[in-house]
Amino acid sequence: MTTSPPARPNRHKLALLTWIGIYPTITVVLTFLLPVLLPRCPLPVVTLIITAIVVPLMTYLVMPLLLRRFGPWLHR
Repeated sequence: MTTSPPARPNRHKLALLTWIGIYPTITVVLTFLLPVLLPRCPLPVVTLIITAIVVPLMTYLVMPLLLRRFGPWLHR
C-alpha cells in the first residue's frame, strides 16, 4: 500500500497567512525597539536587528501557531 504525500497548500492562501503573521510581528517589534534603536543606529543596522528578531519569531512561534489554526483552510 502506498500513501501519497499531503497536498501542498494553495500559494495565495500561504502568502496571505504569511502576511497575517508578518505584519503584526513586525509592528510589535518596531513599536518597542524603533524608539530605542533609531536614534543610536543607522537604518541598515536597525533593519538587521529587527529581521534577526522577526525571522526566528515567525519560524518557531508565529507560523506554527497560524498553520495549526488555519491548516484545514489552507488545504481546502
